[in-house]
Amino acid sequence: MFVYTFNRLLALIPTLLAASILVFLFIHLIPGDPASILLGDTATPEEIAELTRAMGLDKPLWTQYFIWLSNVVQGDLGTSVFFREPVLAVIASGAETSILLACMTMMWIIVLGIPIGILAATRHGTWADQLASGGAMLFASVPTFWLGLYLILIFAVGLGWFPSSGFPSITDEGGVFNLRYLMLPSLTLAAPNAALIIRLVRASMLDVAREDHVRTARAKGLHPARVAIKHIFRNALIAVAAAFGFTFAALVSEAVVTETVFSLPGIGRLVVQSILRRDYPVIQGVILIIVIFYMLINLLVDLAYARLDPRVSLS
Repeated sequence: MFVYTFNRLLALIPTLLAASILVFLFIHLIPGDPASILLGDTATPEEIAELTRAMGLDKPLWTQYFIWLSNVVQGDLGTSVFFREPVLAVIASGAETSILLACMTMMWIIVLGIPIGILAATRHGTWADQLASGGAMLFASVPTFWLGLYLILIFAVGLGWFPSSGFPSITDEGGVFNLRYLMLPSLTLAAPNAALIIRLVRASMLDVAREDHVRTARAKGLHPARVAIKHIFRNALIAVAAAFGFTFAALVSEAVVTETVFSLPGIGRLVVQSILRRDYPVIQGVILIIVIFYMLINLLVDLAYARLDPRVSLS
């Protein structure tokens, strides 16, 4: 296991290098001049040229890349053009919101997706299965911005149960009770992802239920609940674990629309604002961190395979 993990970590280096090149080139292909946007419409060409030189944007593209890469290796993602602060500090300011939102969303996905998926699989062909499958299809098809707006209309404006926008830090006044600001956004994000898990759990369990070892367990007279959980669901967990891993990683990018609808100060909204401001360092930093996050999640999912299924050999 240690050798496999070490080799996988080494394999991440060329992948990260290739990803950094793509990220850098893609960001610099975005139309617009950061200096012009930062100085405004009243800036003179001389002022724009001076700021462009100060930001290093007058150098050849490959020179800019190697300067940026050398700084990244040292833990310096640069300085935000708009905020005039280190990129890591700017990202950290929105990280709390995005991480807590992702964790709450995953909680709803687990609480809703797994039990309903198990129910649909164990009641295959009944009204419960049809209701669960139909509901999953419905929520998988609903746009998140539409669902978010209706949740605001019903639970924030109509009933007044939850706030409709914003998120004060849990370190501010109110503490953990400030998490109520993330209740509606997390449900908005969880709905389509929980629908995916419901369908995946159902399909995986139905496939496993047809295998010989399950028929043997039933022939031995084991309780149906024990057969469903220990013999069927446990063997169906491999596909579900992979889906959970990539769902958690994808929540950062999926949260862009939700954070905009609910005016949350998260990373997704930060990316959108940085693109509009042509804040290259922030965009590059956020995307690079997301790429690293995806790779680590992928590694953890692969390592989880061996724990979930002893037949899987890591080599």
